Amino acid sequence: MSNLLLIDDHPVFCCGLTALIQAEADLKVCGEAANVTDAIKLIAQLKPDMLILDLILEEGDGLQLIKHLRARGSKLPILVISMYDEQLFAERVIKAGANGYLNKADAIGKIIPAIRRVLQGRLYLSDTMTEILLHSQFNQKSNIDITGEAKLSDRELEVYMMLGKGYSTKKIATELNLSSKTVDSHKEHIKEKLAIADNNSLIQHAVIWMMTH
Repeated sequence: MSNLLLIDDHPVFCCGLTALIQAEADLKVCGEAANVTDAIKLIAQLKPDMLILDLILEEGDGLQLIKHLRARGSKLPILVISMYDEQLFAERVIKAGANGYLNKADAIGKIIPAIRRVLQGRLYLSDTMTEILLHSQFNQKSNIDITGEAKLSDRELEVYMMLGKGYSTKKIATELNLSSKTVDSHKEHIKEKLAIADNNSLIQHAVIWMMTH
């Protein structure tokens, strides 16, 4: 029996996902958490065989949690399931140390094969994303222009998404364990990369992006 820990702040999605998983004789959901702090506690207490993780949580985000675990030597298999664009996030989470990425829109039909693949120690990505990463790996020169939010570093994207959730600079600094000055510096880099004129426009841009994604 493989025990899976769900980290997601959407109760309805967790309920449906739990039902799908526990319909399998050899899979069991051993616990749920909605934020990074509770997730870290449950990982230590329950010692799951695998983590199923959303990127956006009540407090913090999934990318932070992946980096936290890998920095401490954890080899816990991690499958990210998110509503966000695979082409923007899949490579980021794999580089951070996750073992797979699945879009929530595809979860019903693909979640069980994805879980089994990750439990076997293999990488799970869509065929399209696999081709993109292989192309990137074997072609040093790419004709594909990096545009929009894909230009942002992982930390800049975290700040951008938190702005889109309505977080103040002070709250972002607290969540990411940074100084307000460092957050302001990230905001300046984001404005430069996205050609945004001022902070008000940056917030509006971030909110609209979060709503449409």
